[in-house]
Amino acid sequence: MKSQLPKGENYSKVKRLIADHHLNTICTSGNCPNKGECWNAGTASFMILGDKCTRNCRFCYVKNDVPDEVDWMEPLRLAKTIRTLGLKHCVVTSVTRDDLPDGGAEFWATTIRKIKELNPFTTIETLIPDFNANPELIKMVIDASPDVISHNMETVRRLTPKVRSTARYDRSLKTISIISGAGMVAKSGIMVGLGETETEVLQTMDDLRDAGCKVLTIGQYLQPDSNLLPVQQYITPEIFGMYRAEGLKRGFSHVESSPLVRSSYHAERHVNA
Repeated sequence: MKSQLPKGENYSKVKRLIADHHLNTICTSGNCPNKGECWNAGTASFMILGDKCTRNCRFCYVKNDVPDEVDWMEPLRLAKTIRTLGLKHCVVTSVTRDDLPDGGAEFWATTIRKIKELNPFTTIETLIPDFNANPELIKMVIDASPDVISHNMETVRRLTPKVRSTARYDRSLKTISIISGAGMVAKSGIMVGLGETETEVLQTMDDLRDAGCKVLTIGQYLQPDSNLLPVQQYITPEIFGMYRAEGLKRGFSHVESSPLVRSSYHAERHVNA
């Protein structure tokens, strides 16, 4: 289980475009092990609203700092980059911006609409923060009509206070419920290897299904920095296979479950969930 080294013509093209257009990706900011594979395939998970997060989760490599001013030209630059890359599907996420009155919801909506304007045949997955489970703010994203709206639970209920700085387990479930209740494809993801039990993982699956979640990703937590939470256990491929089977049994349309799976891994498969 090794990641491909970042190299190749497509990798260089994606890297150059991201730099030239002053964009951020969760691939780099989150220290993702799949960056080489995805960028070489000509895809990337773009991160809007800067690269500094107002939250300080104990698993996440994204910088916790005072955010920069909102750059309202970023949606256009992102849409142009997606057009240049010729992407059939794109994934967009963001840092959490608790410093903004609307949490960045209006910016999210503007970004989605600009991508659709310049790339009418490109499908879009949005991986959003919880917006404090405010229905009005989440509706702003919904009304912009992305194809998939994802919000990650990250871990099981018991470990949430330890792993996530401000987010709450039930608040995230409510966010998923609002998304699914609007008729959107709702997606979520968790990490394993943080000390959770198999029973807790299965309970999280049940909670997500009750909230209307259609797509689930499960991957191995890897410590991205020595200051972040250490790995408690490396989960075997057999257990990941069991989780996938249990998820499908519970009614998820798609379950991606293996050690190197991350939120946007094979995201193009989830559009029709």
